[in-house]
Amino acid sequence: MQKYTFILDVDGVLSTGQYLYSNDGKIYKIFGPHDHDGLKMISDKIDISFITADKRGYTISEKRVHDMGFDLQLVNEKVRYNFLYEKYDFKKLIFMGDGINDILTLEKCMFGIAPVNARIEAKNCADFITHSKAGEGAVLDACIEIKKKFID
Repeated sequence: MQKYTFILDVDGVLSTGQYLYSNDGKIYKIFGPHDHDGLKMISDKIDISFITADKRGYTISEKRVHDMGFDLQLVNEKVRYNFLYEKYDFKKLIFMGDGINDILTLEKCMFGIAPVNARIEAKNCADFITHSKAGEGAVLDACIEIKKKFID
C-alpha cells in the first residue's frame, strides 16, 4: 500500500482562523472538538503533520497539535510551496489549506482540500471542499473523504 502524507495548515483549517487578543497580545485561538476524531481514523495509514506561519501564536498552535500527537512546523507563507516541494513527494501529498498563499500547493499536490469557508481562490484550486467550516469539523470532513478515497 502506498504511504501518503497529509499536511494541514493550522489557522483557518484546524482553527477557525480567529485570533483573540488582550492588551498582552494574542492569547487564544479557537479549535473544534471533532477534528481529532477524524485524524485518529486515518493516522495509522497516513503520515500527518501540520504547518503554520503564525509566529506570535505558534505556542498556542503547538500546544493543540502536540496534544493530538502530531508535529508542527513553522513555515512562512511566502516559502511554503518551496518548503513542501523540497521535503515531500507531491505525488503522495494531500494538502489542506485555506488561503491565497496555499493556491499553488493545492493545485500541484496529489489531492488538495479546502474548508468551505476558505478563500474563494483556495476553494477554486481544491479537489475537495469540506461541508463544515474550519475549526468546526472541516478536518473531520477531510479525513472521512481521505479514508474513502485512499484507504478503504
